[in-house]
Amino acid sequence: MYPEKSQSAADKTLPAALTVAGSDSGGGAGIQADLKTFSALGVFGTSALTAVTAQDTRSVREVALLDPELVGAQIDAVIEDIEPGAVKTGMLGGAEIVRVVAEKAARHRIENLVVDPVMAATSGDSLLRDDAVASLRDLLLPAALVVTPNLDEAGVLAGFPVAGRDSMRRAARAIHSLGPRCVVIKGGHRRRDADDLFFDGREMVFLPSPRLAGESLHGTGCTFSAAIAAFLARGFRPREAVASAKAFMLAVLENPLRPGRGAAVADWSAGSGWFSRPGRTG
Repeated sequence: MYPEKSQSAADKTLPAALTVAGSDSGGGAGIQADLKTFSALGVFGTSALTAVTAQDTRSVREVALLDPELVGAQIDAVIEDIEPGAVKTGMLGGAEIVRVVAEKAARHRIENLVVDPVMAATSGDSLLRDDAVASLRDLLLPAALVVTPNLDEAGVLAGFPVAGRDSMRRAARAIHSLGPRCVVIKGGHRRRDADDLFFDGREMVFLPSPRLAGESLHGTGCTFSAAIAAFLARGFRPREAVASAKAFMLAVLENPLRPGRGAAVADWSAGSGWFSRPGRTG
């Protein structure tokens, strides 16, 4: 599917991406969803675990955050050996973990950082402690190339409710002022459409998406931000990476999987082979 850089299989390389997020024992979100997305898009996936959750497709039963020093050690170990073309963050859980991740982003001079400001699971269970929101806003967003809040998360970051297009535009400007170079406000929770808003400080544009019939799906935010990171690792510019990630999402969500008794999840296998152009730079 992807062109090899040499005739020897031992010499074949893929772009790499790192996900810094929590584990979803049900396999539909978190680290598991990120790695499945990376694989589907021809990117070698690495991970730094921030938390272990006991969850399934219905609810989050328990959450245990890992020691922040261990989180940092994982990031160091991966980056010092397998240099990622992009890094994405998902569930960080607490202020100290946010601080460590921000420090590592600065130390390793991570340029392609995608921040998915995960605050709650699809079930509504909280995944970010209240004291961590300020750390996320003040320490991590200034390091981000792309931040991908949903409407509720955008409201928390911007400081006012976000629902319609006008409030999405105002929120995009407010969040951009916090430091990220690009803001993508996801419109998946809107009633009439699922259009996302992209803003890079100059261009503000709604990226259209059809609203898929059916219930809310588990792990879509993780999959979307991981896809953006994968395309960045392959050399895409931010808006192109976001647009390509949206197209990938349509492919994997058209016929979702129902592995359990709760929410459905993406069919990542539907995205395998969907993207076949070689990685590029510029």
